[in-house]
Amino acid sequence: MNEHHITRISTEIKISGSHVRATAALLEDGATVPFIARYRKEATGSLDEVVVATIRDRLSQLAELDSRREAILKSLEERNLLTDELQEQIQAAETLTELEDIYLPYRPKRRTRATIAREKGLEPLAELLWAQEAIDPLFAAAAHVDEEKGVTDNEDARSGARDIMAEWVSEDMAARTRVRFLFGTRGVIRSKVDKDKESEGSKYRDYFEWEELLATTPSHRFLAMMRGEKEDFLSVQIAPSEEASIETLDGLFVKADNAAADHVKLAVRDGYKRLLGPSMETEARNAAKARADQTAIQVFADNIRELLLAPPLGQKNVLGVDPGFRTGAKIVCLNQQGKLLHNDTIYPLLGDRQTEEAKKKVLLLAKRFEIEAIAIGNGTGGRETEAFFRSLGLDASISVVMVNESGASVYSASDVAREEFPDYDLTVRGAVSIGRRLMDPLAELVKLDPRSIGVGQYQHDVDQTLLRQRLDDVVTSGVNAVGVDVNTASKQLLTYVSGLGPQLAGNIVKHRDEHGPFKHRKELNKVPRLGPKAFEQAAGFLRIRGDNPLDASAVHPERYTIVEKMARDISCSIGDLMRDESLRKSIQIDRYVSGNVGLPTLNDIVAELAKPGRDPRKEFEQFSFAEGINAIEDLKQAMVLSGIVTNVTAFGAFVDIGVHQDGLVHISQLADRFVSDAKDIVKVGEHVEVRVLNVDIERKRISLSMRSDATTSPQ
Repeated sequence: MNEHHITRISTEIKISGSHVRATAALLEDGATVPFIARYRKEATGSLDEVVVATIRDRLSQLAELDSRREAILKSLEERNLLTDELQEQIQAAETLTELEDIYLPYRPKRRTRATIAREKGLEPLAELLWAQEAIDPLFAAAAHVDEEKGVTDNEDARSGARDIMAEWVSEDMAARTRVRFLFGTRGVIRSKVDKDKESEGSKYRDYFEWEELLATTPSHRFLAMMRGEKEDFLSVQIAPSEEASIETLDGLFVKADNAAADHVKLAVRDGYKRLLGPSMETEARNAAKARADQTAIQVFADNIRELLLAPPLGQKNVLGVDPGFRTGAKIVCLNQQGKLLHNDTIYPLLGDRQTEEAKKKVLLLAKRFEIEAIAIGNGTGGRETEAFFRSLGLDASISVVMVNESGASVYSASDVAREEFPDYDLTVRGAVSIGRRLMDPLAELVKLDPRSIGVGQYQHDVDQTLLRQRLDDVVTSGVNAVGVDVNTASKQLLTYVSGLGPQLAGNIVKHRDEHGPFKHRKELNKVPRLGPKAFEQAAGFLRIRGDNPLDASAVHPERYTIVEKMARDISCSIGDLMRDESLRKSIQIDRYVSGNVGLPTLNDIVAELAKPGRDPRKEFEQFSFAEGINAIEDLKQAMVLSGIVTNVTAFGAFVDIGVHQDGLVHISQLADRFVSDAKDIVKVGEHVEVRVLNVDIERKRISLSMRSDATTSPQ
C-alpha cells in the first residue's frame, strides 16, 4: 500500500488517513464497494458508497500516474538522458500533465523543423540569438551557411535557428503552465457552420455562429458542438485572445530590445501559432470534454438510479401488452413470479369487429389467469390501446398502467432474451419485458445495457469506459440496496450482487435448478466455485425465506451470533425479537460492542430486525394520463396535464404527457425560484403537473412549465 497515495487522498477528500487506509486495504483484499459501505463501518468510519468509490477510483488514477512515471524514468535511463535533477523533478510531479510537461523535451519525436535545423548544425546560432546580446544576426548567420548541409543562405540559417527557438518556447514548462492557465480561464469556444452545410446540419442551427467562455460552457452545449464537428457540420475552435498569449510569452522570453531579440519575438509567435497554441487547444478540448463527460455521466447515473429504484407493483398476475396498429397488440399473461403462461395477439384498433373480438379475448384471459394488473407499453398505439382496455369494464381492482418501454426492443433481440425464451419471437419477448417491468423494474432493467434505456444526455458521446464503470456502480448499488431473493432471481440480477459476477451467478442458478430452492444461506457454500471470500461479500445481500428468519434480512451471517446472544439475554427467540418492538427496545446494545463490532453495526442490526429484508423502494402509485389527449395535435396552449418525468438533464427535464412525444420543462420553468440543478427539483419517474407553453408540431417540440405563473417562455 502506497502511504503517499493514502495521505494525498486523505487531504483531497478531507477524510481521516486511517479510514482511507482501511478502505484501501479492504479494496485490495477484494471487498466490493457495497460490502465495505454496509458491513465495514467501524473500519471506514461509516463512509458511504460514494466516498468508498471515490477512494477506489483515486487509488486507480494514482497507480496509473505511478505507472507512467516508471515508464518515463525507464525510457530516459535507457537513452542515457536521466540526471539526478531530472529524476527528482519526475518523482515530485503530482499530476499527469506536470509529468508530461517535464518529459516533453526528452520525448522521442518524429522529424520536426527544429530537428532538421539541428541536423544542419544551426543549434549554436539559435543559442546565440536566444541570449539576446548586442550582436549582428546577419553576421552571426553567415558563419553557418553551408550548402553541403543544406543551409543555402543567411535567411535559411536564421529561419532554421528560429525553428529551434520556437520548439524551445513550446516545450518550456513555465510557458506551457501560463498559456494553459490562459486557455483555462480566458479561452473562448467558437463554432461556425461549415460551408454549404446550413440545410443538412439544421439541427445544429443554434451553433452556426456561437461564441462563449469555455470555462462556463455547460456540458450539454459543449458536447453538442463536439458532435456537430464530428458529423462535419460545424467547425470549432478554442483559444484565448492571441494578443494575450503572445504578451505572456514575450514576458517570459524577450529579455532585450535589439536585433537578436527581434528573432526571439518571431520565434515566440511562430512557436505559439504552430506548436504551443494547437497543443494547448488540444489539452483544453480534452479537459473540457472530460468535465462535460463527468457531468453527463453523473446526470445519466442519477437518472438510471431513479429508474432502477422505481416503485415495483410487486408479485401480481399481470397482462403485458406491446401495442401496435396494423400488426396488432401482442399480449402475454404472466404469473406472480413473472413466468410466461400464455401469449396471443389482438387487433383492438382496426375496426369494430376486431375490437369486439379483442374485447372477448381479453376478458376471457383476465378471468382465466386471474389478472390483477395490465401493463401497456407507451410506444406506438399505446394511448389508444390504453383507452381500449379502460373501456372493457374490467373489475375496478385491475390496474391499467402505462409502462415506459424504452429498451424493451433491445432486450427482445438480446442473447439474454433468446436464452430465456428460445421458442418465442421478438414481440412476445417485448411484451413479457413490459409486464415484468411493471412488477419489478429493477429485476427487469438489469437485463439491459443501461445505455439503451434512454435517460441519458449525450451518452454516446462521452467516454464509454468511464460511462460503463459508473453505470455498473449504479446498478450494483441499486441491486444490493434492495437485496435479491436467491431462489427467484435471474442470472442477470444475481450478477450484480456484491462478490458474484456472471460465472457465480450462473452457478447459483444451475445449482438451484438441479437441487431445488436454497433453504438457508449456508447452502450457498455448496455452489461450485463460491468460496469463503465470495460468500462473505454476497451473503448479506442475498435473501432466503426459509427456517432462519435472519436469512431473509440484511443481517450478515458473520453477525448471527450477536443476534442469537441478544435473544438469549432477554429470554426470547429471534422470531420474537423481530416481531416485538418492546423486546428490541429492551436490548442494551452497548453490551455487545467488541473489538471489531461497534455501535454503527449494532444499530444497523437492530434497525434491520425491525424491518427484516424490507424493500427500500417507495410504494407503487397508480397514474393515468389525461383522457382524450393522445397526440401532439390534441395539445393546446395553457393546458394543465399530468405527466411522468422520463429524463432529467443539465438544461431541464423531459416529461411524458401521453402524446408519444416528451415535452421539455426548461430549467428556468421548473420552479418559481432560480434553479441551478434540475435534479434538485425533479427525479426520473416522478409524477408532475405541467402547463403547456408552446407546441411546434412540425419540429415535434413541446415546451412545458411547472411554474405557478407559466407565462415566461423558456430561455
